[in-house]
Amino acid sequence: MTSFAIFEGLPSETQTTIRSYTKEIGNLFGTQLVGALLYGSAVRGDFLPGRSNLNFLLLLSSHDRSKLAAYAKAHKKWAREQVVVPLLLTEVELNASVALFPLEYLEIQEQHRLLAGRDPFIGLHVDTGGLDVQIRQSLRANLLRLRQRFVEGGGMQDAITILLPLSLTALLPCVRGLQRLAQRKISGSAEQLLLELQQATELDCSGFLDVLHLKRGLITPGPVEVPRLFDRYAAALEALIHWVDSPRRNPT
Repeated sequence: MTSFAIFEGLPSETQTTIRSYTKEIGNLFGTQLVGALLYGSAVRGDFLPGRSNLNFLLLLSSHDRSKLAAYAKAHKKWAREQVVVPLLLTEVELNASVALFPLEYLEIQEQHRLLAGRDPFIGLHVDTGGLDVQIRQSLRANLLRLRQRFVEGGGMQDAITILLPLSLTALLPCVRGLQRLAQRKISGSAEQLLLELQQATELDCSGFLDVLHLKRGLITPGPVEVPRLFDRYAAALEALIHWVDSPRRNPT
């Protein structure tokens, strides 16, 4: 059974959603469900009701198309509750891919809660040898997506206010990865994490911080400020990429 302490700090409505979701997937997958984990902002402590998603990893004994199809129907309801499509993995797939995605798996391993079944991350070794390369790839991919989404949105204010928080969401795991490489303690607060990044790199991270405030609903920039915010955020991301690629930086 899931204990109440696991959901400490989350709104009661979110706790109910997690419990109901766990019960439904248990009934849906039956013995095929080996384990169910919650990870992401709901575990890190920076969950924002009405803004943050709920992230799950489902460990399955095998992939059954009929079960996946049944889940697809059920997920339409859960998507309205901010549940994103879960990671659906067998243990063989998890072990085979752990070296390819150290950034993602370290995030989950260090910050997750077991909801049902067995925890596959107990005793799992995540090799950090490829972490630096993945961080570089992720940062560059983030910048490319940022530009693509800007064009797709026609450079409109509403589109920019959506794409910037999405980019920041993808950026934060990279920043935590840089902290791991530097063997620094990782702050639970996203704001403190970005302030520590600014101190360590001596870069202007105000664009990142302002987008964080936008994501949290703390600021509502107008039509004049939104394009400027995009420029400052993109410039900060470009500067961070340059810093990460600098030969003067020691990734270890």
